[in-house]
Amino acid sequence: MANTNRAIVRTAIHQRIRRKVKGSTEKPRLAIYRSLNHIYAQVIDDLSGKTLVSASTTEKDLRGTTGGNLEAARLVGKTVAERALAKGIEQVVFDRGGYLYHGRIKALTDAARAAGLNKNEAAGKDDGAAQPEPEQTTEKKARKKSKA
Repeated sequence: MANTNRAIVRTAIHQRIRRKVKGSTEKPRLAIYRSLNHIYAQVIDDLSGKTLVSASTTEKDLRGTTGGNLEAARLVGKTVAERALAKGIEQVVFDRGGYLYHGRIKALTDAARAAGLNKNEAAGKDDGAAQPEPEQTTEKKARKKSKA
């Protein structure tokens, strides 16, 4: 029987992600953790095992009415990006921590990009959206029609 405990499932997903996502000295990992009431972000150098920069809604400066909303996630993303840029970190690898890439996770990463982290990603993303999708060949269209 499949495991229905969401926390255990998320941990398993995070372990699978961590096999692929590694932070280095040149390009550290931006790890995100969210709870119901707070959101946390850390920039980690996996080679030395040290946290270089961190920000969370539990900090006195970032504390608002609640840390469990999009506004708080954007504030944490902007803050962690500013702190990373101050330490000379311009490129990071995003680690969504096993969470789906939407909501607070997406808001945090988008705010970090807007504040200056991974500038080339944000620019490349806009260029790709402007290009139209290539049209399907007539053979693919015919196959789709025959299936329907």
